[in-house]
Amino acid sequence: MTSDAGHEKATKKHRDLEPPVRRLDDETVVVKVDAQGAGGRPVHYRILNSLIRKLMVDGVKHIVLEGVMGQRYIASTASRKDLYIEIHGTPGNNLGAFLDGPTIEVFGNAQDQTGNTMNSGKIIVHGNTWDVTGLAARGGTILIRGNTGYRVGIHMKEYAGTKPTLVVGGTAKDFLGEYMAGGTVIVLDLNGDGKRSPVGHNLGAGIHGGKLFIRGNLEKHQLGPGATMGQVTDEDIPELEIALQEFEKAFKRTVPRNWENWVKVQPTSSRPFSGHYDPTCV
Repeated sequence: MTSDAGHEKATKKHRDLEPPVRRLDDETVVVKVDAQGAGGRPVHYRILNSLIRKLMVDGVKHIVLEGVMGQRYIASTASRKDLYIEIHGTPGNNLGAFLDGPTIEVFGNAQDQTGNTMNSGKIIVHGNTWDVTGLAARGGTILIRGNTGYRVGIHMKEYAGTKPTLVVGGTAKDFLGEYMAGGTVIVLDLNGDGKRSPVGHNLGAGIHGGKLFIRGNLEKHQLGPGATMGQVTDEDIPELEIALQEFEKAFKRTVPRNWENWVKVQPTSSRPFSGHYDPTCV
């Protein structure tokens, strides 16, 4: 079966599950995404994303999604800067993939690969996000009130003055900032005492650009190859202030500015694995 035929079959199968839309005014709509129909099946993600694209074309600026139940790719490739998408429930993988301008706000948790390869815009999550958040992000801002998972911020990058920022209010697991080539990752551990380590092991493994700021304790053995740690400097504080003020505005939480309890992690080199390859294999 070709991909087009498979898409048409899935679309036909789930056509009776198109979610109801309620218009509040010319610019605001509410979409009910709760399970419905035979067997209580949720709205298929293709149907939902097709509807979102139609609403964008119609000029809708505020889309409220209620009862989201793991639908994937929500707002992927969306590129209208005046668009605000409000999500109630749990969006699935690749929320805001390739996002280029809009703001997405999730009142709940998000699953893997939130903000995958996003270019610009903002993603605000009032709960937790899971693995590979911010994968290859090239710009924009991701704000997470709670915790996040493994390999978050992997291969983030920056170009021509555009760079991504990712702020985690809680903790992160292993391989945070793996292969980072640019951008900024901040971990706040606001539910801790600011003294424990809020990150796992292999922090910044293979990092060759960008910076990570960790509020709390960090041991050398937690660093991955190519990463080094030091103190926050006066030159770092203006960038940190901008990111922290955005976080505080989004979540109404105060972040301590006790810089002596913060650690900065950055690359030791722009080519951390130089000399580790066998030239006869190239």
